This record gives sequence, C-alpha cells and structure tokens, in this order.
Amino acid sequence: MGSSTAGGGDAGAGAGSSSSASSSPSTSAAGGVDGAAATHYLAKRVLRGSPVLHIAQGCFRSPDCVDVVLCKETSLELVVVGEDGVLQSICEQTTFGIIKDIGVLNWRYTHTGLMPKIGEKEILVVLSDSGKLSLLYFCSDMHRFFAVANIELSKPGNLRHRLGRILAIDRDSRFVAVSAYEDEFAFVRVSVDHKLYAPNGEIEEDAKVINTAYNTSSIRGTVWSMCFISSCLDEEYYPVVAMIVNRRGSDVNDLSLYGLDSHKRTIDLISSYSETGPLALEISEIPQLYGFALLFRAGDVLLMDLKNPKEICCIHRISLTTSLIGDQITIEDSCRGLDVDDDVAACALLELRGSGNNMMRDDNYMDIDGIDNKAPVKSRIVCSWSWEPNSTQGHPRMIFCLDDGEFHLLEFSLDTQGVKVLPEFVHKGLPCKPLLWMNKGMVAGFVEMGDGMILQLEHNRLVRKSSIQNVAPIMDLAIADHYGEKQDQMFACCGMSPEGSLRVIRNGVNVDKLLRTKPIYRGVTGLWTLRMNRTDVHHSFLVLSFVEETRILSVGLSFNDISDDVGFQPDVCTLACGLVADGFLVQIHSKCVKLCLPTRYAHPEGILLPSPVCADWYPDVTISVGAVGHNIVAVATSNPCFLYILGVRSLSSSQYELYEIQHVQLCYEVSCISIPQEDWRSNTVSSICAMGDDFWKDHPANVCKFAVIGTHEPSVHIISLESGEAFRQLAVGHISINNALGIPISGCIPENVRFVAAARFYILAGLRNGMLLRFEPQTSKGHCFPGSFYKESSTPCDDTSLKLIAIRHIGITPVVLVPLHDTANADIIVLSDRPWLLHSARHSLAYSSISFRPASHVTPVSSADCPNGVLFVAENCLHLVEMVHAKRLNARRFSIGGTPRKVLYHSDSRTLLVLRTGLTGVSCSSDIIQVDPYDGSLLSRFKCEPGEAAKCMQIAKIGNDQVLIVGTSKSSDRPMMSNGEAER
Repeated sequence: MGSSTAGGGDAGAGAGSSSSASSSPSTSAAGGVDGAAATHYLAKRVLRGSPVLHIAQGCFRSPDCVDVVLCKETSLELVVVGEDGVLQSICEQTTFGIIKDIGVLNWRYTHTGLMPKIGEKEILVVLSDSGKLSLLYFCSDMHRFFAVANIELSKPGNLRHRLGRILAIDRDSRFVAVSAYEDEFAFVRVSVDHKLYAPNGEIEEDAKVINTAYNTSSIRGTVWSMCFISSCLDEEYYPVVAMIVNRRGSDVNDLSLYGLDSHKRTIDLISSYSETGPLALEISEIPQLYGFALLFRAGDVLLMDLKNPKEICCIHRISLTTSLIGDQITIEDSCRGLDVDDDVAACALLELRGSGNNMMRDDNYMDIDGIDNKAPVKSRIVCSWSWEPNSTQGHPRMIFCLDDGEFHLLEFSLDTQGVKVLPEFVHKGLPCKPLLWMNKGMVAGFVEMGDGMILQLEHNRLVRKSSIQNVAPIMDLAIADHYGEKQDQMFACCGMSPEGSLRVIRNGVNVDKLLRTKPIYRGVTGLWTLRMNRTDVHHSFLVLSFVEETRILSVGLSFNDISDDVGFQPDVCTLACGLVADGFLVQIHSKCVKLCLPTRYAHPEGILLPSPVCADWYPDVTISVGAVGHNIVAVATSNPCFLYILGVRSLSSSQYELYEIQHVQLCYEVSCISIPQEDWRSNTVSSICAMGDDFWKDHPANVCKFAVIGTHEPSVHIISLESGEAFRQLAVGHISINNALGIPISGCIPENVRFVAAARFYILAGLRNGMLLRFEPQTSKGHCFPGSFYKESSTPCDDTSLKLIAIRHIGITPVVLVPLHDTANADIIVLSDRPWLLHSARHSLAYSSISFRPASHVTPVSSADCPNGVLFVAENCLHLVEMVHAKRLNARRFSIGGTPRKVLYHSDSRTLLVLRTGLTGVSCSSDIIQVDPYDGSLLSRFKCEPGEAAKCMQIAKIGNDQVLIVGTSKSSDRPMMSNGEAER
C-alpha cells in the first residue's frame, strides 16, 4: 500500500500515499499464461486506520517547534496542537510493517553540524515487525519522514525470540535497548561518524549513522516492560536497564537489572528483585531523580531506589486498592490495563491472572499509608502515564490514568529526608492508553475503542479542550447516497459500549492555520471583509460588529484598528455593511443607514481630508435586516414590515446622500436579505444557455438587479430591483418540512439566503433550526397573484414558484452561508454546529467537512500575504486559516449507546436500522433501533427479550411487504472478545 519508512527498503522512498495500485502477472509454469491474460489487482485505501497505539513528542520539523507523532499501527501522522487544543495534521504516511514501538533520539546538541539534512532536529526511532530499527528525520522540502538509517536486528516477522517488540532510549540518546517477546535482548549503540576528508580538503565521505549491537539470549522469560536506569556503576556497567520479566514456571514477575560490561562488552544480569504479592506490570525511571524508578503493580505503585543496581530496595508504596479520593472500590475482575501483542505473551498473562488476583488482595506489605481494611477491594491498574516536559528542576511530575478512568497527578521532590511523593486527583473520565503530557499543560489521551481527547491542566484539574476522532473498531457499515448528491456516504457502526456510536463518513477539507489572535473578541455579532473598489484583488477592511460596538481593522497578517478613519458609527451594532460603489462604504444598523468615504489614512485611495465624509438616512421605524449591492441598498423594518430600496447620488464634489428609491409594505417580516455582488450574467452565459425552459427565459434580459429575501412566513422570494420600475416578485418558495414521522418541523425561518448560478441557478436557504435547503425554479407564465407577498394588491407578481429540491439537517444552530468569492458560482462556507464547504457546482447539496473547530462567524479574506485566507471567529479569537487541496475523510458522530454491531439503510423510509448489544438497562441488553440519518435521533425501537441478544438482521420482501428478519441467540457467552475481534 505504501513505500518504506519504518523497517527497511530505500530510505528515499519515504511513505505511501492515500491510494496506490499494484499489478503483477499471475505465476505459472514455464511457457504459461501470456502477459495479456495476467491477473491485475487494484487496492485503494478509503479510510486510514485511526486508533493511536503509540505517541511521541519532539522537535521534528525544526528546533523551534514542538510536534507530536501519532503511531497508528501501519502509519505515522505528524500533528501540532494549537493553543485551542485542536490537532492540525502536518502529514500522514504509510509504513511497511506493523509498528511495535517508537521513541525519540535527542541529537540536537551532540551531533550538530555533522549531518546538515538533520540539523538540530530530533530523530524518530521506529521499531516494527520488519526486523529493523529505523531512524527517521523529517524532510521539510518533501513534507514527510525519511530514513537516515535502518538497523537490521532480525528477520521480518513476529517470532517470539526475534528482536522487535519493545524499545527504550537512554537519557543521553546514545543507546537503544530492544527486546523480543521472550529471551532475546540487545543494546544498540547509535552515533554519527564524522566526515572523511581527502588530502586536498574535499569531503571524501559524508557523515553517516553508525551502530553497534550487543545481544544476549539469557533472559529466559517474557519481557513485559523496560527502561534505562542511571546508576553509580558507570565504570563497571554502562548502560543499565531495568526490566520486568516473567520467568518460565514462575507465578510472579521479576524486576531484573541488566548492564553492559564496560570491559568485556557483554550483557550481564546484575541483580533481580521479586516478592510474593501484587503482579509487577511496568517500570519507568523518574526524570531528574536519576536512579529512582516507579514500579507499577496490580493494586499499587512502588518507588524503587536503583542507584546501586546490586542493592535494589523499595522506599515508598502508593496503594491503588482504594480510591485516592477516598471512595471504596468494590472487587471486580478486570485486566483492561494489560497490553498484549502476541499470543504467547497473552498466554503468560492469562496463566498469571488467577494467581495474580489472589496476590492483589495482600495489602500488608509496606502499607505506609496505614490503611487496615480487610474488606474485598478492587486492585486497580495504572494503564498509562506520562511525565511533564520541562518540569521544575528537582520536582518532576507525572500524570497517570487508572483502568477505571481516574487521572492522578504525582509530584516528586528530593531533600535531605529523602524522596517525597504528593498525589492529587485531577480528572475522572474514560481510561486512556497511550497518554502524553505535552507543552503548555496539555495532555493527550486516547481511548481504546472511542474518541481521544485533549485535556488542559488548569489549577491542578484537567479540563477537556477538544476531541480526537477515532472510528475504530468499525463493526459494520452501509453505503448509500442518502442525500442524492451522486456521491455515497458511509454509515458505520463504531466503538463499543459505553462509547458506541454511529458515524457518517464523508470527504473533508484540511486547513493550514496561519494566525491566531488573543481571546479578546468577545460577543462578536457580525464579521465582514470589504474592498475599496470592486476591481481590487485584495480586501482592505475587516469589519467586526459587537453587541454595542463596531470596529474596523486593516487587512493583513496583522490587524490594525482604523475605525476612526473609515467613518462607521462605532457605538452601535452593525447589521450589515458593504461596498455600494468604488470608494463608498455603507453601514447598516438599527437606527440608520450610513454612507462613508474613508480617508487616505485608512486606504491609499481614500479622500484627502482629515476625517471621513459621511451621509445618513433614517427610517421612521427600527431596521431589522439589510444588504448592500452595487449602487443599491435594501433594508427591512419590523412592526410595521416595510422594505426600502435606497440609492446614492452626488450633491457636490464632496457631498453625497442616500435617498429612497421606493418602498413597499409586506405581509410578513423579513428575516434576511441577500443581493448578488456582481452582474451574474457576465460570467455565466454558457450556464444560462443550458437552462432550457428555465426561469430566466421567462423574464426579460433586463432583469439584472434583484434580491433574495427570507420571511417569517416562512418562505423565500426573488424580487426585482430594476431602476425605473415598481417592485416585482419574480419567484417564491414556501417552506413546509415534516420529519420522518410526518410531523411538521418548527423553526424553519430562513437565517441566510444566497443566489447561486452554476449549471443551473438555484437558491440556498439556511434555516434557524440547523437545516439547509435548495430551491430551483418552476415556471408558469402570464399570471399575477396580488396580496400573496406585498401588502398592496396592485403590486405585480409573476406566478413562478421555487421547488424545494434538497434538504439537509447539518446541525441544530442557525445556518450561515458565506461565499468564498463575490462570484455567483463560488463555493460557500456553511456554518452551523461545525463548518462545512458547500460545492456550488455539484448536484443537489454536496458539501465537505472543514477540519476546523466550531465557529460563530466566518469571512473570506484576501491580502498580498494570504490571497486565499479564511477568517473564523472561535473561542473569542480570530483564526486566519487557508484551505488546502489535500482532502481527508471526516466523520460526523451520533452517540447511540451500547455497542452497535449491524447497520442497514432502508431506502424507502430513508432511515437507518441499527442492531445494538451491550445495553445497560435492566429491561433488555439488545435491541433494534430506527435512526434518522440527519440528526441521529431515535425514531422507533424493538427490544429483545431478557437474556436474548440480536446477532444479525436483513431486510427482505415478502409479497408486497418489506420485513426485517433478525437472528437472535440466548447464549450467555460474550458476543465479542476483549481485543475487539468479532466472535468466532
């Protein structure tokens, strides 16, 4: 599927793409099948694996930026975490082989200048079943990882005795320790050889990575965990590694210390430590307190003094059998924290599980906390941990997660009285593995069968910042063109109870984050970018409206306040604004419409006066909505409901005024107005010719100025704004929508409307209830229906109706439509619960998810530094981003509870049928539910009998009826194994 990165092959090959094809002739005897009859295979990846198994942090792109690498079994993804906690993907590439472990070599200061392509970057170390230890550096030019060295350790595969399961890196980045599943272990010394120079001074050979491996096969057991230890025996043994080993035939795990003999260069067993008690699981050295390590056992954590490897001693014990926040934990058989990679190692764990559970109940040994409670308690397990980067000198801190979802903070300090440990509870959630403590107090946690999360440590409490999407495991999926886009969507059953969900998987768009301001923009009610002239390539002004304030900023990579030099009224909330003519800006607020000519301080082409020239127009009642077009302004009032059309004229060389062209009273209040910002006919001649008998052939060619409005009826209307003629309604579309049960949906008032001219012209309407509609024209000439829209019965109306073509429920918040350009066929950003990119030229309503967090406002922004920028308002900050061509699949999540196992798409009702198990209710543990694909709402439910579990289902037609056939079982066996594989 991809080129080599981790584990062999040409280092220049890097990694694979999102799709690839391979072809080869089928094999046969001599003189066999001709090449023309060969069998060809095409493999295309639709969705990359999303479970994160390993995670590492380092300066991979440059010394100044801290990146995070996510390992997803057969791929690597490089990401950065913004201050808002949102992950931004830098690159993702496939690897040959299954990645077993990763680490980071810090060569920034020890090998500076020896290898220019590496510079001061850190090296990613990857161990895979390819049998090779790969050292990767990130190439900024190629935007991917490349291998600087592939160290061959063993033959490819997963044999127990071959190196390639766990790695550890010493604090000086000089040695890498690698172990097999059983028996085998090695130290690999890595360094950079200096360049070789010829006598004439020219470089004869470039610097290269050299390595020396020291092996031993005398472990005689299964290796569970290991780490390097700083000791006082450097002259005798260097380096020293601490290892958790299960010896054959033993009921307990040993803590063994191995060292490389400094003279004989052999690996020797220095000492071993074991006792009857809780099962030892993993070990980690404490940063800064070198020689001290934490031994994680089932039910407790031991602080070990390993400074002298020949004399191992325990100096502190933290009990996990009772809650660290004081709550009693009932006994429960659980080993979810154990991570087993091989069937043989799994057998070793299972054999110890029975005896281990008995050992876990002995809490007398070194119970320094003074707890004397003989009641049965649960022996909890530390399933993941991470050390704080750049912690205070002498005070290392660690966050760890228990298998019941509790997060705790441990702080260590060393003084004359010894090592002190300060535990503190910081969070309660789902158990995470792996876990990474990143810079700026952020913590990344990944749930085994659910979405990951980014947490922020604030005042010794973890606060959730954002989610990390994980669709695995996918139990089942259905593919259907539910939305009529001529593009299928995948409806997938994902996750397990309690994180079971239904995902709608579709194409998405990536963004590059360019700028983020401080969180000083609270209460934004509107956001617009304006040009000084219609023909300008770039925008000049950024208008921000607040509840009782309006500010204008200059456009660029830095935003400067120029409100006083533009002329907008600063102490009001702006409802709309725009360029009415070259050099003339219009502001609309609730009290008046304001015409402004900016000064030269605001724009180089502004007027040569010390202050802006302004003119005001005041209505008799309050303005509710408005829009600005070319040489025209439209505003609407409420109570009474009037629609005003305004124009601009010159009184003298420096005096201008807004004047009323006409007005009309309406039957319904206007909720939104949109005026196309260009003569749409000039760029869409071929499109109009392709419309056949459509709406525009039924109207004279002089209909160039028009507006689209939405009303509280609810409805959408197209009205003519041609000068010299009375108001004329060109088309109307009434909004009446029912749900799948036939019940009318409330809140269908248009929030935003847009005219789009592509292969056909159509109207988009974003509603306040989170729905998006598409209307197209139906024509019937020669009739008028007075009184249907205008208050005066004499106002002419063309009997042209707009037909509702497509409906999408994209969220629950009002839908805002913002085109990327001023052209009538531009793609449109759709805002609701999350941002979407609507493809205007596509059939029906086709849109892709934008990989950005939920935002309240958005506007396109073009400058010399960023010609294709998009500005979002999110979390009181301005985010300047740029959408990139690279696409990814995004999944919308509907939490449905339990474990979804089967999904069927019922085309007649346009709903999903989902089979669930693992329900926690007492009435039933399995059922079949009918789900609305628009919003994930539950429409109906069929419960299985108590003790009965649904296994499979299929839609069948019997006569004229469609029935759902469900296969059930009353077996008490669990339906799925603990590793997530389907039952056999």
